[in-house]
Amino acid sequence: MKHLTVKEKEIESFDKMKSNFHYKNKMAAPKMVKVVLNVGTGTAIKKDKNKNDAISSRLAKITGQKAALRGAKQSIASFKVRQGDAIGVVTTLRGKRMYAFLEKLINVALPRTKDFRGINPGAVDNIGNLTIGIKEHTIFPETADEDIKDVFGLAITLVSTAKTKEEGKMFFSLIGVPFKKEEDKKKK
Repeated sequence: MKHLTVKEKEIESFDKMKSNFHYKNKMAAPKMVKVVLNVGTGTAIKKDKNKNDAISSRLAKITGQKAALRGAKQSIASFKVRQGDAIGVVTTLRGKRMYAFLEKLINVALPRTKDFRGINPGAVDNIGNLTIGIKEHTIFPETADEDIKDVFGLAITLVSTAKTKEEGKMFFSLIGVPFKKEEDKKKK
């Protein structure tokens, strides 16, 4: 049996979803819009001046696209943060890079995660987007062994055109996102 890419699975999802959601044509079926990778660095820049640059360069290796620094929207005295201080790094992927990253995430990175049993289906929000928290960036194959000293976590948001939570869950499972099985949820 031929291995289908995420894009091919996305195209096939219309046929499998049209009976459940009563789509009239293929344009009504959900599609991937973008993938957003976000790393919150907080006030680590105060301790290490090169922290944001290191995270930005590693994120660029993982995604194949330069990451952008994000500044604080307002000053918060108790956190010693001033407006405009760099407190995060973000990358938005669309088109070919998005599909290439999804292939790598679903088929390589998530299976390399320690004790991985699947993504919680509750991670799909009410407007059909999926947010995954990754504890260690080292699950991606581009990260070399010398990067182990500064391990960081990241949030990956898969944005789709799905309109409801149920539509989003079904769409993401059809394109290959590994969700937890019902039996696993009942055991806990």
